[in-house]
Amino acid sequence: MQSKSDLSTEKKRAQKIFSILRNEYPDPKPALNYKTPFQLLIATILSAQCTDARVNIVTKDLFKKYKTPQDYIIVPSEELEKDIHSTGFYKQKAKSIKQCCQEIIEKHKGKVPAGFDALYNLSGVGRKTASVVAGNAFGIPSIAVDTHVKRLSNRLGFIETEDTEKIEMRLKELLPEKDWVNTSHWLMAHGRKICIARKPKCLQCVLGANLCPSFSAIG
Repeated sequence: MQSKSDLSTEKKRAQKIFSILRNEYPDPKPALNYKTPFQLLIATILSAQCTDARVNIVTKDLFKKYKTPQDYIIVPSEELEKDIHSTGFYKQKAKSIKQCCQEIIEKHKGKVPAGFDALYNLSGVGRKTASVVAGNAFGIPSIAVDTHVKRLSNRLGFIETEDTEKIEMRLKELLPEKDWVNTSHWLMAHGRKICIARKPKCLQCVLGANLCPSFSAIG
């Protein structure tokens, strides 16, 4: 267990890092396109093992065709699978979307629930999806851990684990609640632009060797 003094030191380092990232990415927002909480929910389910850019291409037509939970329920599975095919894992995603929509109608009167726990309890909705919708659609303090957030949390030395829930809890421990939603956006933006998976652009990074233990002058 980390001592209080060590935790205090790490909080100060984390807050300095995110102060820099806040200035670097001053307009944080989801990469997924949506207009309603329901659209964000569907888009986030589709984003599993798929790029946000691809999901946005698919949902441009999908959201014109399907407007309510009922629309997704009544369409034949084969047709929905065809519509979302390019996002990958389309059979499981179609099944999850249909089950989720059924529960929204039966348990929540056709409305996407605003609470994290209620979202998390929907079929096909994990902690990341629940956090994305809770934070961005309803303003509930939450941190969504995707592949970028996981990678950067480890590289920046906040934690050493692949367990996304532990990463989420660690970031919540280090950062003020008011920054939780944007924390995900800042890390995702930095992960896409600079701290990429295969070869991070350390020499272009605003954080540098003083704040990042994974900094490399090579490349």
